[in-house]
Amino acid sequence: MRTYNTSFFCVKMQQALSSVSVLFVCSGLLKGLTARTSGACSSHSVELMIDFCVSMWQIVPADLDSAAVSDVEAARVGLRPVRDWRAFSLQGYPGFIFISNLFLLGSQSYWVRQCLKTYPQKTNICNLDMHMSPSDTKDIWGKSVHALSSPTGKKEPKTHLERLRWVTLGYHYKWDTKTYSANSYTPFPADLHLLSLQVTAACGFPGFNSEAGILNYYRPDSSLGIHVDESELDHTRPLLSFSWLQEDIFLHILAFRICLNIEHCNPLTGGDMMLMSGQSRLLYHAVPRILPAPQGHTTLEMEGCSLTLSLQGDAVVELVSEEDWALCSRYIHNSRVNVTVRQVLGPGQNFPETPSPLQRTDTGFVHSNGFKSAIKRRKLFSANYL
Repeated sequence: MRTYNTSFFCVKMQQALSSVSVLFVCSGLLKGLTARTSGACSSHSVELMIDFCVSMWQIVPADLDSAAVSDVEAARVGLRPVRDWRAFSLQGYPGFIFISNLFLLGSQSYWVRQCLKTYPQKTNICNLDMHMSPSDTKDIWGKSVHALSSPTGKKEPKTHLERLRWVTLGYHYKWDTKTYSANSYTPFPADLHLLSLQVTAACGFPGFNSEAGILNYYRPDSSLGIHVDESELDHTRPLLSFSWLQEDIFLHILAFRICLNIEHCNPLTGGDMMLMSGQSRLLYHAVPRILPAPQGHTTLEMEGCSLTLSLQGDAVVELVSEEDWALCSRYIHNSRVNVTVRQVLGPGQNFPETPSPLQRTDTGFVHSNGFKSAIKRRKLFSANYL
């Protein structure tokens, strides 16, 4: 049974704990979890064992529209038939859907390769643009190949790829003003749009238009602070979140109700995703910690890059070369990639001429370790966000 120190969840929450419902949710088979609090909340501990297939914890199957996406359409983007997906929702969180067993065996390697090699290319924007010249960030993958392919065993400077923290797609999110604008746009990747289109259609949202995306690249010391995705002008359209590689802890907060969703790499599945719509679309959420793979190797590493189906002529996914996969495998051994896809504008909507910045409601990434890490993580969960 695993033990996770959750002291960073408890700052200024001691009085509220009596009314807090805490729920650890694992994707797939029954998992044992022990969560122990310390510091201000040392008298409280939670020990839970939860199975997604059992409804005793208010985890219920989510209805999907298998007729909305044909098996052929699903396979084009590397998805299993919709009838084979494992979809769940949480009572009390309308609009939240968690899906596992989503991808065909071997197809995730294509999407990981896209996230590491293709999507960071110009003219998309990334965090390295703030510190490096355009020539240095033009080909992040190419500048990292040699160092990642031939490690010397000595401590060396991080490669461009290892320093990558975020990439924005489509309408580029402005971190300082928390807004989008019409004059900061590059074409949204067609393959990622088609993937999102099929998933949203199966979840009851046909005609989804992928207009903006944020890729987050997590290293072992990375966190994502509590925030709410409210910058999009149309909140009736869902927010999609695809995750690959290492596990993470996903935290939903609504008043004094807390849902901790631990995305656990199941040896049989992988590539879990979440869809947030309706009331859940505007919930505060965070990624407070990245967890190591349970067996020392991620599901994707063991799965490899060999597709189990013969690719059709119009397939979007493609075989990943052994050379590319070798580099991907080295990167993903201790990293995680998350892709969120959003529709920014509703039908007939346009950007305001002078957008007003939203009040800042996120605390961004945390890259630290040891004692300072604990302090910074505590700051992420202050009572201001409850």
